[in-house]
Amino acid sequence: MRFSLRGRALVALEDVNLQVRDREFCCIVGPSGCGKTTLLRILAGLERQTAGELHIEVRDPTKPLTAMVFQEQSIFPWMTVEDNVGYGLRMRGVHPTVRRRVVDHYLAKVGLAPFARAYPHQLSGGMKQRASVARAFATDPEILLMDEPFASVDEQTRALLQEELLRVWEGDRKTVVYITHSIDEALVLGDRVVVMSARPGHVKAEIPVTLPRPRSVYELKSTAEFSELVAKVWEPLRREVLTSYAVLAS
Repeated sequence: MRFSLRGRALVALEDVNLQVRDREFCCIVGPSGCGKTTLLRILAGLERQTAGELHIEVRDPTKPLTAMVFQEQSIFPWMTVEDNVGYGLRMRGVHPTVRRRVVDHYLAKVGLAPFARAYPHQLSGGMKQRASVARAFATDPEILLMDEPFASVDEQTRALLQEELLRVWEGDRKTVVYITHSIDEALVLGDRVVVMSARPGHVKAEIPVTLPRPRSVYELKSTAEFSELVAKVWEPLRREVLTSYAVLAS
């Protein structure tokens, strides 16, 4: 993927070779500016790569191909929580009775049933992100794309949101591609951690996450296996972070 910046070509991604398996929770980490979000936007169809091929296997053509949860709060401020969660279904013309059942199911899953008729300005930041996650799952996409959805909340809220996401995902087993800067988050959530290189981004390493499921965030972090995996991810990532800093300083 190349962009034009002030009259010169900026290569964001180059020779990216990645395969994500059906129902896999794939987490991508990498230094700032390595093209993680650009890659996700290409998968979502929000950007078109300047070279190369992208193939997504479609199992059910009646479902949306992808749904994306952004880092920024993206629910509509003029809609209630239940209307936000059901928005994608309404756009697809899903019958109101079916839509109501699906919305109620996911509101309960993320703990927002008591706030169904609240507006976003009445919610905390974590609750808004729960609504975004519920909306994405409710549309029942082939692939769920998540761009650092919990980066803006505090550590305690992030741990709770991670556990809620895992609980919802365990029930649906959607294929997920998840961008994060946090090694801990990638290991808590993922089946595999993909390490991106400094710009131009490409796949530097792939580390399978062998930790058993279901997972409890804080219990998991206290295990020796978790610490060993952190070291495995940090080893290739550290070199790329240092390279990225050197490029930015030059």
